Amino acid sequence: MEEFVKPRNHQKNSSTGKRKARKKVYALNKNKYLLEPEVWKLEKLLKSSFKSDTRNVILLELALSTGARATELLELTRDDLNVYDESLFIHGIKGSNDRELPLRKKLFQALNELTMDYKGQHRLFPIGYHRLRDIWDYYRPCDKKFHSLRHTFAIRLFRKTKDLRLLQVALGHRNITNTMIYADYVYSQHELKKLIL
Repeated sequence: MEEFVKPRNHQKNSSTGKRKARKKVYALNKNKYLLEPEVWKLEKLLKSSFKSDTRNVILLELALSTGARATELLELTRDDLNVYDESLFIHGIKGSNDRELPLRKKLFQALNELTMDYKGQHRLFPIGYHRLRDIWDYYRPCDKKFHSLRHTFAIRLFRKTKDLRLLQVALGHRNITNTMIYADYVYSQHELKKLIL
């Protein structure tokens, strides 16, 4: 007779006798975002490739400049560009809020020029997720996932502003506890450096 092994990700609710899933604790670490030297390397590579691979470079620059998820980027249309404010409207996915983020003037102009002949609902980047991963594999400065660009954006924005509410809005988080991982991580790293160094 086989021994029953209790699943690790479940706990028993004593009042009902049913098992419920434990909430997964998400921990941020240096393997989940680009370190500054990695960002500089990526930015240098993107700058040197802009003329020969414009669309892909703009796609990666948007990811680094907005913190948008891969699916959010791939669903962008010409209608999501706000020419007056030079901003980009991002439709939230996975329970995220929609948000409108300003872009650097140069990046917005490049994106606007690239898509000038697009009409209405035509996607700005008509590729699938697998192609996006291929592009990232070609340009990435280290062995980290595409989602690391979202974490990089978040950490850089929080370090610059120390504004948790602004970061929540920029990332489209509905619950601020999701945003707290960045504040906790940046704060703990800063305080530990002061104690140890």
